[in-house]
Amino acid sequence: METNREKVSYCIGLETGKNIIGQFKDLDLELLTKGFSDALNQRTPTLELGEINKIMTALSKQVKEQQREYVGELSEKNKSDGEAFMNENKDKDGIVALPNGLQYKVLQAGNGNSPTIHDVVTVHYRGTLIDGTVFDSSYEREEPTKFPVNRVIPGWSEALKMMKVGDKWQVFIPSYLAYGEQGYGPQIEPNSTLIFEMELLEVAPQ
Repeated sequence: METNREKVSYCIGLETGKNIIGQFKDLDLELLTKGFSDALNQRTPTLELGEINKIMTALSKQVKEQQREYVGELSEKNKSDGEAFMNENKDKDGIVALPNGLQYKVLQAGNGNSPTIHDVVTVHYRGTLIDGTVFDSSYEREEPTKFPVNRVIPGWSEALKMMKVGDKWQVFIPSYLAYGEQGYGPQIEPNSTLIFEMELLEVAPQ
């Protein structure tokens, strides 16, 4: 492969193949290649259009059901892992465990004002999963974030209302006070327990 056209063509074929194999394990590669070739060359399909539509409709239902099963299993695993983590974490030194399941540890004490639910706060934070994976960080962006206290996940809102300007806390949030069964984006899976290092820098009226 020497020209850009050749390289792009190969890369598209490679990525398409990866996506297909990632979803469908039991395929006839010879017929897969034939179908791909027929489509690209606009040849008449070997199967009738009605049969193709019927097969693809059934396949779509199968894929959706497999996806639901996968998400359900993943959700249950994350819930179980999170509960075990929080149960062990609550007995560690410095951890304050609240009745609703939220836990926190004071890393640095401030002496400023505490925000109300109607205030806007400026915060530096780092969010991680219980395995230590960082999924978001204002520290890495080198810029704190500003937002209304009533526009964030429940665990954040509750923690922020207890903090004072200058405080730096480590906050442990069970999934039902975070993103719950929906999760958020590719990194925060359903029923994920989240850990945030939060530094309250400023409070202002909304």
